[in-house]
Amino acid sequence: MLNPIEGEILYIDKPLHWSSFDAVKRVRGMLVRRLKLKKIKVGHAGTLDPLATGVMIVCTGKATKRIDELQAHVKEYIATIALGATTPSFDLETEIDATFPTEHITRELVDEVLSQFIGEIQQVPPAFSACKVDGKRAYKMARKGHEVELKPKLLVIDEIELLEYSPESITIRVVCSKGTYIRALARDIGKALNSGGHLSALRRTRVGDVSINQCLSVDDAVKMLDSVEMVMPEEK
Repeated sequence: MLNPIEGEILYIDKPLHWSSFDAVKRVRGMLVRRLKLKKIKVGHAGTLDPLATGVMIVCTGKATKRIDELQAHVKEYIATIALGATTPSFDLETEIDATFPTEHITRELVDEVLSQFIGEIQQVPPAFSACKVDGKRAYKMARKGHEVELKPKLLVIDEIELLEYSPESITIRVVCSKGTYIRALARDIGKALNSGGHLSALRRTRVGDVSINQCLSVDDAVKMLDSVEMVMPEEK
């Protein structure tokens, strides 16, 4: 029996093109209807961009107090980086703004460059991000064409594994600390290869001990919430 008010933690596989808020809103909507409440606390531990998919931890009720703890966990991603071109957002949200040669990129060069990013690194977040500059969200300024200057942050990359290679595209597995922008990593890897790079696909496969095979689709999570026994507010 679930008790969403006392607090439940759901593991969801966020779909492509959905914002993290979209997934939270869908879960909250089901719980409000099922529990016959005007509102209930629902939040997520770690934002995923609309162009990313994968593990999203959703907390309800009093379990929302654990969000900071849960989003501090190590995360694992599978990322595909298109080489030879950059975009302002470092992913497919924006159009290509510059192209670079890729003929010189060998598998050996990629392996050598990837090894440089393991351990503690300084990373400048993307301008198209939720970071704040003078109290304003960076992405709101960037989308209006304003220059955004963000300070580098200290991060830890535990592992980088090359899964697929071609001179025009690589797919990597990354295990990293909270706050790592894989889009920014794609930018930095492209630059280190004396070329350019941007993220063409991203899937979060693990948060802490929660892996993708433990996650439900949004539809399945909603069906589960609609069918399982729950502690209703009047029963407390």
